[in-house]
Amino acid sequence: MNSFLKLKKISKHFNTEKKIKVLKNLSYNFNKGKIYALIGPSGSGKSTLLNLISLIDRPSHGSIKFNDEIVNFSNNKKNDIFRAKSIGIVYQQNNLLPDFTTLENVYLANLSVNKNKDTAVTKAKDLLSKIGLSNRLNHFPSQLSGGESQRVAIARAIINDPEIILADEPTGSLDLNTAKEIFKILKNLKKSNRLIIFATHNRFFANKADCLLEMKNGSVKTINA
Repeated sequence: MNSFLKLKKISKHFNTEKKIKVLKNLSYNFNKGKIYALIGPSGSGKSTLLNLISLIDRPSHGSIKFNDEIVNFSNNKKNDIFRAKSIGIVYQQNNLLPDFTTLENVYLANLSVNKNKDTAVTKAKDLLSKIGLSNRLNHFPSQLSGGESQRVAIARAIINDPEIILADEPTGSLDLNTAKEIFKILKNLKKSNRLIIFATHNRFFANKADCLLEMKNGSVKTINA
């Protein structure tokens, strides 16, 4: 089975007063149908790696391939379209648009790939119903609890039925019971034609992934498979 996502000799450094090397010659292959957990101390490169996979950032060296097609980081338009259609991103801070309602936050994400507003609204309502937020459609983010906001963020991330879901500390700002609810939703999104990668400091949730990866010294190694 060919790996869906291939990282080859990825390095990433940031130039501040001095060069900071975050990722160093990192190589790894990810397969669809699995959930991967990234663990490691703060500063180990978990968020940086997710930003590279999401094509929000580019590596300093190395290559990224999806379906054996190498990413051309100079083709911003193509990469933006691929991200909108194929990648769903969930952040620790939900990054919802504060001046838009729950429903608007979700259906607007679909309009980036589908120009039919009625279809987008219908899909958003259906998704929000499935995660128990039908009674929050017209609420603004400031009127939602932390757990509700994160469920909206997940609905927004999956409305385009992405091949990849990336989650960066999705339960980090939540209490344990709410975090368990959010993680259950994420785990239920697993399917054979989808890859899920999430970063966490929580070993309890990390151990529930199919593959546990530890990031250390700018590289990654498999703890279990």
